[in-house]
Amino acid sequence: MQFKSFFLPCLAHASYLVGDGGECAIVDPQRDVGHYLAEAAARGLRITHVIETHLHADFVSGHLELARATGATIHVSHKAGAGFDHEPLREGDEIRMGDVVLRVMETPGHTPESLCLLVIDRARGDQPVSVLTGDTLFIGDVGRPDLAGSRGYTSEQMAALLYDSLRNRLMPLADEVEVFPAHGAGSSCGRKMSAELFSTIGRQKQLNWALQPQSREDFVVALTAGLDEPPMYFPRDAELNRQGAPALDDLAPPSALGPDQVAEAMQRGAVLLDVRPATEFTAGFVPGSTWVGLNGSFASWCGSLIPAGPPVILVPGSPGDVESAALRLGRVGLSARGFLDGGVQAWVDAGRELSTLDWIDVDALAARRAVPVADDEPGGAALELLDVRQPGEWEDGHVPGAVNVPLRSLAGRIAGLEASRPLAVVCQTGYRSTIAASLLAAAGFRSVLDVTGGTAAWIEAGRPVESPVTH
Repeated sequence: MQFKSFFLPCLAHASYLVGDGGECAIVDPQRDVGHYLAEAAARGLRITHVIETHLHADFVSGHLELARATGATIHVSHKAGAGFDHEPLREGDEIRMGDVVLRVMETPGHTPESLCLLVIDRARGDQPVSVLTGDTLFIGDVGRPDLAGSRGYTSEQMAALLYDSLRNRLMPLADEVEVFPAHGAGSSCGRKMSAELFSTIGRQKQLNWALQPQSREDFVVALTAGLDEPPMYFPRDAELNRQGAPALDDLAPPSALGPDQVAEAMQRGAVLLDVRPATEFTAGFVPGSTWVGLNGSFASWCGSLIPAGPPVILVPGSPGDVESAALRLGRVGLSARGFLDGGVQAWVDAGRELSTLDWIDVDALAARRAVPVADDEPGGAALELLDVRQPGEWEDGHVPGAVNVPLRSLAGRIAGLEASRPLAVVCQTGYRSTIAASLLAAAGFRSVLDVTGGTAAWIEAGRPVESPVTH
């Protein structure tokens, strides 16, 4: 048996090659598929099958790209309602390649059409050696149950289905069966995922909260309580995957634009997306631009914050930024129409002004918040502190007095904030707070401070934290 996992850190996404006898299948592929083609060729394998464990919501899949490139058959659940040529999969179906058998288990819960694939290597026996679990079972967690509302399912109904899938399909497997999920820590498809990329059924029975003894009712309550709102691009990408997205190669590359063209496009509603390192952005940026750095979870945050309608124009900092950003936007179903040719220097050379973003370290933040309101700057207004982490992170411990406004919700809550008040923004380490500060600056806030180092630096400095949760 030949087996290889591929992990895409930007989306915390795992996909797999498995095969034998000169053939292989690719399971849950990302949209750009060149590395699958190269790996299969290096191993002397033909890609004959492309398998989706479910309709992914957090990225655009490469199933059509691979099928076009190789002639492979696409397999997806008979419940998916797929709008492209495919072979529907049902409980007990098998895909055979040499000594390898992939046996289908229907495991609804994350989505109605979710599947798991038992991997059997007949050269080693008739029992499964591993299971590809998609978004049904993660390492340390399980898939979120709230993505099927448009199909008439409540979160509670899906959670109950997931309970049954876990206990009736996955937990009876032998303890030594290896578990390979479609995501790791950092994905929005779960809440408590481990950074580990694989495990075993036995170890998950010991460590995964969802596999501990509990009633269906208790499991449903635990899984549905306090669910964060799904990123806004999830429904769009799920539908793209159902119908089939166009090939990346068919998308027009971003056009080089001069400063006047960029300014005109912004007046017509274009999103100007600055992808440079945070230190370069804060030192000087085109007014009204949004920052999402390429060094972090770029694709998922762009999908979460940038609507699909307006054109996206990039502000690059280094050679290769445009190509990299365009590819990563494509992975979540967005496309860049153009880029500021020459970057911010071209903007300056055209006689246009830049804005800057101020920052504050945790020591200065502590001193500033200790100052009586009447003496605070500017205008005697107290410094408000927004914590843009997820609610669970905030509950685990936050800077005293910080107000939790998760980054995904910020755009919808800006109207409720006072633009005239001085405002500091904090996250865990500084990436999300810079995104948030850029959004606030674009909305007209003139006194915004980005807390460098974030809550992690606050804690490391020995500062006190508040938490509404008793551990």
